[in-house]
Amino acid sequence: MNAPAAAGRGGRSGPPAGHAGSGAVVDLDRRRIERALPRRSRYRYVQPRIEPGPEGAGWRVVSPNCSRNVDRDGGEIDIAWLEPELDGRGRWRLHRRDHRCALWTLHSEGLTLPEALTLLCEDSSREFWT
Repeated sequence: MNAPAAAGRGGRSGPPAGHAGSGAVVDLDRRRIERALPRRSRYRYVQPRIEPGPEGAGWRVVSPNCSRNVDRDGGEIDIAWLEPELDGRGRWRLHRRDHRCALWTLHSEGLTLPEALTLLCEDSSREFWT
């Protein structure tokens, strides 16, 4: 699997603003994402997991590729990256993985975490869960 690209991060590094030094907030966000994933409409029989996002920014959703559209062996693939925006408003960016180019592409920005999770879990256009 290719290393995730930090599309749009502008060379920034370190923990996202508003989350630095507040492990309880970061842990709460992770739990909110973990609780939302069982509500997804696609591939409900696999167990995705949450990992830190590129450069420690936000959270990355990784899942077995049971459709084998991306990994013929059914290995784990990146599904989505939920990145907190750095403006302190509590908004998020939702990225999808372009597996052909091995890059993260911005799907939506300016979202609340529940809005981002709804887009990810509903995935009516099959942009995340392929």
